[in-house]
Amino acid sequence: MSSLMLDRANRTVLYGKRRFDARNYGWVDTDLAVQGEPVDARAALAWLAREGGLRAIPVAVIGPRTASDREVEVAEAVGRGVAELGLPLLTGGRTGVMEAASRGAVTAGGLTIGFIPDEDWRSANAYVTVPLATGIGPARNVLIARAAAALIAVGGEYGTLSEMAFGMQFGKPVFALCDAPFVREVIVCADVEDCLERLAKSLLQLP
Repeated sequence: MSSLMLDRANRTVLYGKRRFDARNYGWVDTDLAVQGEPVDARAALAWLAREGGLRAIPVAVIGPRTASDREVEVAEAVGRGVAELGLPLLTGGRTGVMEAASRGAVTAGGLTIGFIPDEDWRSANAYVTVPLATGIGPARNVLIARAAAALIAVGGEYGTLSEMAFGMQFGKPVFALCDAPFVREVIVCADVEDCLERLAKSLLQLP
């Protein structure tokens, strides 16, 4: 079975006889000789974001505005992990899971985007770098699901469930932590590390 190879000389990641197209998120045939150093999916994705020209498509973290201590802890760790992968974080911009994930991303040097449901961008939590006031209320859940490369649900109820369902409808990978609502084909993760590994493999289109 082929393994991921980091080819620094050619600023790419190889998988067998294919290289990763960092602009379009897909594998293309290549004549490059397999060379470099073996890496896991998370290391490959982070390197592509730093050095390989990976297009910065955000990953959404979704969950309740009123979160438990456990959900806050997990959301912050997930946000930090997304930033460490070199990816922007997208949330609904408010409190609870959204704020915790944004805080985690910001502390790791990441970019945070918030789709705010009302008309005033100042209602975003303090950790949102780019607040976007949509003025469309709960319908902004559709925008989050459409704009994200993947969605990670940390707990949640009906609002989170709608975002998960929209994500699945749009063909996005959806990951679940902290007993997030069940949606058919959602990827239930054991913990944050498992989630980040699955996320990286999914974005790199690896088995």
